[in-house]
Amino acid sequence: MSNKVKIIECPRDAMQGIKSHFISTEKKVLYINSLLKVGFDTIDFGSFVSPKAIPQMRDTAEVLSKLDLSSTTSKLLAIVANVRGANDASQFEEIDYLGYPFSISENFQMRNTHKTISQSIETLQEILSIANRTNKEVVAYLSMGFGNPYGDPWNVEIVGEWTEKLSKMGVKILSLSDTIGSSTPEVIDYLFSNLIPQYPTIEFGAHLHTTPDKWHEKVNAAYKAGCMRFDGAIKGYGGCPMAKDDLTGNMPTEKLLSYFTTEKAETGIKPMSFESAYNKALEVF
Repeated sequence: MSNKVKIIECPRDAMQGIKSHFISTEKKVLYINSLLKVGFDTIDFGSFVSPKAIPQMRDTAEVLSKLDLSSTTSKLLAIVANVRGANDASQFEEIDYLGYPFSISENFQMRNTHKTISQSIETLQEILSIANRTNKEVVAYLSMGFGNPYGDPWNVEIVGEWTEKLSKMGVKILSLSDTIGSSTPEVIDYLFSNLIPQYPTIEFGAHLHTTPDKWHEKVNAAYKAGCMRFDGAIKGYGGCPMAKDDLTGNMPTEKLLSYFTTEKAETGIKPMSFESAYNKALEVF
């Protein structure tokens, strides 16, 4: 097995929950341009969603127009929550991936996108068609993938059933999302070690949220179970503004990198460029 790990940096996830002030377009551009030099596989850089829902992301198209993509190997991912957003994002040649948050929790799906699960599946089907027509790829996030605090039914079989459905619909990249940081190493290990061999055509990712003391056991469980795609945000900034308020943060990218260095896994990250982006993050947040 190749030990090349994909690291997806998520400045969008880090910024979107900041409600106290609007981060200027210029600041976003400078920051994302510094991330583009680091060697991340993908940058989750913005979203085409209602500015009412996520005011911080209202300038995504403008940010995109100012990014320097001339020498980067990183691909760009934008989050979309409905067909209109997917149509908007797919107009931009520079965007490679449309990310869609699909929840196996009815409650969370309503909170996040104001849709029931069955409406959400129809939306995803349309987004897959749009992506097909416009030469994009869809990254589906299975939010509440590791547990459910809202009292909806949850078990590993339900996650398996949804993986089967999404696979049949044509989803090729599926990121299991620990929206509220409730995952345990046991559940992480069980899901990845069962799903990865069962669905060889799907690239599985881990979008883990964590408290500072739990990051290592989560990353370790996912990697040892065969997951080779990890989402992170520098310093663990951000999280999901639609989940419960006492949110734990994103997986800190610097922790991911130190873990994979120890494991001698290849990430393609340039250390000096990462340090420079890390310092920029301290200015932005």
